[in-house]
Amino acid sequence: MNPLTLYAILVIAIIFEVLGTSALQAAQHFTRLWPTVMMVVCYAVAFFCLSYTLKAIPVGIAYAIWSGLGIVLVSLVGLLVFKQTLDTPALIGLGLIISGVLVLNLFSKSTFH
Repeated sequence: MNPLTLYAILVIAIIFEVLGTSALQAAQHFTRLWPTVMMVVCYAVAFFCLSYTLKAIPVGIAYAIWSGLGIVLVSLVGLLVFKQTLDTPALIGLGLIISGVLVLNLFSKSTFH
């Protein structure tokens, strides 16, 4: 399969993981029905798309990209939507995560098999 297609599917997985995690916050310990339903559906789509990318991307690389970018995007959602704060060490850590994802994609020969 075309690498760009697989990366597009991985991006879809990341988006749905971020939506699911945001719904998890809104579900308030599973006491709100629709955010809970949204969380389950979004996680199901995210894991389906992630599993599809494993046809050509090694699991460690795919999971590192999926979880790393998911962490950064969920942090942004927390900041913008839920009004949570990020201190300097958190911002540095998020920058390191982004750097790690870039190193994997730009320099690693392990991204496809």
